Amino acid sequence: MFDSLSKELSGLINRLTTGTSIDRKAVEDILTDMKKILLQSDVDIELTDELIARIKKKTLDERPPAGMTLREHVLKTIYDELVVLLGDQAVGLIGKKRIMFVGLFGSGKTTTIGKLGRYLQKQGLKPAFVALDYHRPAAPQQLEQLGKQIGAPVHINAGKNPYDAAKEGLQKFTKYDTVIFDTAGRNALDKELADELKKLGEIIKPDEVLLVIPADLGKVARVQAEEFHKLVGVTGVIVSKMDGTAKAGGALAATSVTKAKVKFIGVGEKIDAFELYDPKRFVSRLLGLGDLETLLEKAKEAEIKPEAAEKLLEGRFTLQDFMEQMEAMSKMGGLSSIMKMIPGLGGKIPEEMMETQESRMKNFKVIIQSMTKQERETPSLINASRIKRIAKGSGRTEADVRELLNQYDKAKKLMKSFGGAAGMQRGQLKNLAKQFGFKF
Repeated sequence: MFDSLSKELSGLINRLTTGTSIDRKAVEDILTDMKKILLQSDVDIELTDELIARIKKKTLDERPPAGMTLREHVLKTIYDELVVLLGDQAVGLIGKKRIMFVGLFGSGKTTTIGKLGRYLQKQGLKPAFVALDYHRPAAPQQLEQLGKQIGAPVHINAGKNPYDAAKEGLQKFTKYDTVIFDTAGRNALDKELADELKKLGEIIKPDEVLLVIPADLGKVARVQAEEFHKLVGVTGVIVSKMDGTAKAGGALAATSVTKAKVKFIGVGEKIDAFELYDPKRFVSRLLGLGDLETLLEKAKEAEIKPEAAEKLLEGRFTLQDFMEQMEAMSKMGGLSSIMKMIPGLGGKIPEEMMETQESRMKNFKVIIQSMTKQERETPSLINASRIKRIAKGSGRTEADVRELLNQYDKAKKLMKSFGGAAGMQRGQLKNLAKQFGFKF
């Protein structure tokens, strides 16, 4: 899983930030381990060697900038160089567009179109889809289902002719902000597909040509990106299936060094599991430094009230708050993804605790709903007899009720141990944040 790369790199950063002393030997050891981690994630060996060489030169051959320790200098250099390797700047979509999607068979192209459509709707735009893939029998129907799911219209040509479909779609959807064309894919980029894409490009005259590449291609993604770019002038890449492979780092690095930059990433199966690819935010999460900007955006989408989030961070929440926040976290992608966005928490939460919270959230909700208002507000009142009554009322076991109370206590203690929101405003974390330009 891609999580393994983040876990390994954040472990290295933890060594760097918590080590008793940092000298030349310690830096060399960290960079040696970093090279191994990147190669295991299928990052191209040439790119990896160049990256490590640049970091070594800046950290070991040059003096740290004024006011920065060697420790801070090494961390910032690793961060900066990874950002450059993985894309440097975010390059999303702006304004009304005609977008032509391209990609090989099995890349997740049609599903990604649905995700982009949902993303555009959140930006206040009206998307429409045009089916141009009549080689794969179920492709038009899949696009139609995705359109229904998000409330976007889909045009399918009755004669299954992609060229006619493109022309009809352009006429039909003139009042829509963004028209997205789903072209056919193949097992390889052959002459037949190349000719079809070229002709469609001449008809559509797209503002954007987006190439979908699955993350499990790893470093091989570079070849595809370059070939498609030569053929149809790819303006951006979307890396799909980021959640299910250890090769995602390789795919991101490989495509980011081409002329076609990564614009979005697919991070899960749900229609909302789709993000603007911002290398700075992405690398920050990757290294366990958090990503508060994305967290705040997701919180806004999930309609989480600032005061409720503050109570959660300070560890002074009730069982009612606990239930409401678990539901909100589910909308935001789950507890594990949220923890990675909070500086200092990524990789420090026990996996079993996160899995328990996510897999048993529904169970916990039923139990909490069986409590009195007083019990939800003051859980310390819940004794053996109350546990028995709550279990009976919820149709759960007494052990389930005790487990909920135990998890609730653990969550409160954990958040308090990090100092809550105030903990993010002081100490080494704050100093590092200043160096990176982060604002907590």
